[in-house]
Amino acid sequence: MTPAATGLFRPVGSYLGVPQTLDPAAAGARAAIVGLPFDSGRHPKRVGARLGPAAIRMMSTDMVRHYRPGAAADFDPIRGLRLVDLGDVAVTSGVIEESVERMEAALSAVVAAGAMPIGLGGDGVVSVPMMQALGRAHPGLAVLHFDSHTDAYPEGGNAIDLNPATTFSFAAEKGYVDPSVSVHFGLRGTAYVPGVFDYTRGLGYHVMPIEDLEDQGPVAILERFRAIIGDRPVFVCFDMDVFDPSVAPGVFTPAWGGLSAREGLRLIRGLEGLNIVGFDVNTTTPTYDVQGMTAWLAATVVLEFCYLAATALGLAPVSASRTDY
Repeated sequence: MTPAATGLFRPVGSYLGVPQTLDPAAAGARAAIVGLPFDSGRHPKRVGARLGPAAIRMMSTDMVRHYRPGAAADFDPIRGLRLVDLGDVAVTSGVIEESVERMEAALSAVVAAGAMPIGLGGDGVVSVPMMQALGRAHPGLAVLHFDSHTDAYPEGGNAIDLNPATTFSFAAEKGYVDPSVSVHFGLRGTAYVPGVFDYTRGLGYHVMPIEDLEDQGPVAILERFRAIIGDRPVFVCFDMDVFDPSVAPGVFTPAWGGLSAREGLRLIRGLEGLNIVGFDVNTTTPTYDVQGMTAWLAATVVLEFCYLAATALGLAPVSASRTDY
């Protein structure tokens, strides 16, 4: 079934002005932008992540260019991927179970059409249908989760309990990913309950607090990612609150002491060589942003994903997605 046949999408403006289509296979697309404009409505204070896809698209056309000076200066990942934008999945914020089912159906259709999905969220729940769709197509799926929180709190286990705090406990219990080859990186800040890291480790995940980057440096962190994940198919899940609020204030749950823009982009570029099968960037919350800076950074993260996707699919020269360390 093609995405066009699902009837699940709403047309919107596109990322970087790329062609809009509901048939990526007919367009020859190797990757597709998929908007996941969903708010669970469970946060006691912050809402607005459903507006994230629109803000990312808008800032992409204002502030993001295709070419990166340096080793990859002559490579255009957008053209190499024949990138398309499918628009937004038609979901209803606050209606979690039905919306997750619709997002999973839409993403599965994208994967079946031969395109690598790049999801624009939405709060952290949007990663569940990403893991469902990718895990079905790629058994033994690993996840590399950049976030200030594990999102694997000890209250998940069924659709009723699914919320942004239980995304990865839910995914582990449902078998969507293999926690033994999956990593939560960038963790810091405060939590509502004790023992969160221990609980996450108890599910089988690898836990890397932000201090690991300070103590070991980026090269060692990237080597640890590779040692854990190996050649497994991997979904890169990027929560924008892994960045410090000084560079990304408009997020769902900010926490001080995060990555600088330079550090975050450097780590993404260093993922070249992993067997990446999909991406998402989530929690951009324009209602708390400052002059669009979080959305602009998120749009830049998506461009880095495009470089990685082109390399993973054999469409780009080796080291097109990174610069010298």
